[in-house]
Amino acid sequence: MEALFFMNNVSLTEKDEKFLLSLARKSIEHFLKYREVLNVAEEELKEYSPAIKEKSACFVTLTINDELRGCIGCFETDKSLYQTVIEMAISAAFFDYRFLPLSEKDLEEVKIEISILTPPRELKYDNPEDLLKKLKPLKHGVIIKKDGYQATYLPQVWEQIPGKEEFLNSLCLKAGLPFDCWKKEKLEVKIYEVESFEE
Repeated sequence: MEALFFMNNVSLTEKDEKFLLSLARKSIEHFLKYREVLNVAEEELKEYSPAIKEKSACFVTLTINDELRGCIGCFETDKSLYQTVIEMAISAAFFDYRFLPLSEKDLEEVKIEISILTPPRELKYDNPEDLLKKLKPLKHGVIIKKDGYQATYLPQVWEQIPGKEEFLNSLCLKAGLPFDCWKKEKLEVKIYEVESFEE
C-alpha cells in the first residue's frame, strides 16, 4: 500500500510525489530549451490523485553535491499544487538571485526536493528566551519580519544549523538585519511545517 501524508488537507501518494518531482525536472528542462513555461494537459493528470490539483504552497530546493543551488517558494497561492511546483522549479533554477541560472551541465547533476507547506501561523513570544524555548528544531520552518525586511528558513535548514541561537543569527543576516537583532528587538515571527520529498 502506498504511503500517504496529510498536509493542508492534501493527501499525496508516493506515485503523486514521483510525478511532481518528475514534473519539476521536466519544467526546468523545458524552460532551459524553449524559455517558456511547461503546459500540462489535463489528460496527463487523470492517473494521479486529486491532491495534486488542490491549492497548496510549496518550495522547490535544488542542490548539487549537497550544496544549495537554488531555493524558491511561496507561502500563499491560488494555483494548484502541480502548477505551483512548475513555477517554483523554474524560479529556483533560473531566478534565484544568489546563483547563476542553471546550465545544461548543472541539470545533469542537480537534485530536486519539494517541500509542501502548512499555512504559516504567528509565534507569540515574550522575550528572546521565550522565543528560543518555543522553537522546535527540524519541525518548525521560521519566517522573520522587521521594518520591511523578511527571510525564511525551511525546517530542513536545522540539519545544517542545529543550534537555536545560531539558526536565528543566520536567519537575521539572511533578512539583511543585524545578526543579533532578535535578542534586542521584537520581531514578527511565524512558523510552519512541511512535508518534503526528493529525488
